[in-house]
Amino acid sequence: MDELIARLRRISVSSLCDADKTMRACDPAIHALVPVTTVAGPAVTVVADGDLLGMLAVVTSAPAGSVLVVDSRGSTLAASGELFATEARRRGVAAIVVDGYYRDLRRLPGVGLPVFARGSHPAAGPMAGPAEFGGKIRCGGIDVSPGDIVVGDEDGVLIAPPERVAALIDRAEEIERTEAGVLTAIEAGTPFAELSNAAEHVAARAEGRESTFTFHT
Repeated sequence: MDELIARLRRISVSSLCDADKTMRACDPAIHALVPVTTVAGPAVTVVADGDLLGMLAVVTSAPAGSVLVVDSRGSTLAASGELFATEARRRGVAAIVVDGYYRDLRRLPGVGLPVFARGSHPAAGPMAGPAEFGGKIRCGGIDVSPGDIVVGDEDGVLIAPPERVAALIDRAEEIERTEAGVLTAIEAGTPFAELSNAAEHVAARAEGRESTFTFHT
């Protein structure tokens, strides 16, 4: 698992999506609130649907390297803020992903923890309970179980079981190597059409023939 996480941190979420076009990413409304590099880790799940007791429980117990994945169940109250994010960073948590809202946005860059959310909202709920965490939740339209792999960057967030992500990593890395070569060639002045079968592919599909777009590099 550690090797997989390390490899995931070196690639983009878009490359993982390209490696399997059936892979669903989270709702694009869930986005990085400040610029980030790729983060990856196993999910720790929690519900914060207007009450923060579950968040208090996981923020003070989540293992280093994990990603807190928060289901707000449609609540517009903030599910996390500067204090929770700072404690999560102190514990070595990799990121927080909230299907909902965050607050203290002004101070987030100084916290040093990647946070993904739908946006910011100043109001938060009580810590009265009951605390609900460690079970199956929904985040951005995706079913999430504890231990699922979370990968996030400025393009968005992908969450899937470890075995499915592991099956994509080789192909995703190959895609990145190919695209790096194509980008270098384009920047050197080579037309995109000369680096791929673009013309043939467009013509084939216009005629209803089977075809797959490919690069020549």
